[in-house]
Amino acid sequence: MTVITDPGLLARVDALQQAYAHALDRRDMEGWLACFASTGRYELTSAENVRMGLPVGMMLDDCPERLRDRVKYVNEVWNHAVEHYLARHLLSRDLCAWADDGSLAASTNFSVFYTNAEGKSALLAVGHYEDVIVDEGGALRFASKRAVMDTAVPPRYIIYPL
Repeated sequence: MTVITDPGLLARVDALQQAYAHALDRRDMEGWLACFASTGRYELTSAENVRMGLPVGMMLDDCPERLRDRVKYVNEVWNHAVEHYLARHLLSRDLCAWADDGSLAASTNFSVFYTNAEGKSALLAVGHYEDVIVDEGGALRFASKRAVMDTAVPPRYIIYPL
């Protein structure tokens, strides 16, 4: 892999990451979905599972249809059945490089804070994203986004993707 140093391309990658976080922080699941390529996938797993080579995820949307199902569940099915919370993502790009297939490979650290219905805020999860980013019609999109949590036991159940 060749590390990317082009400031314009790095700004586009950062803009995609910010659009992703912005959508989740506003519970805009359609905006979240728009960040993915037409063949996109999402996974939420733990660093422990990755270290142990376990293919176990807390969330696995391994095709575009499952990504759309996630949006429907959050917006319609779970809307009145779960305790919603506000999320706030803090992101820091770690590395961005060209992959052998011409896609971009990006690693971005995250911290996600949440505020519950009573107004109490706390740290929900810390970890990093392992992303494969492609250009679709001039726009960068996630072909694959894998959220790897360092947090072993979150302080509450996770409803929304990280």
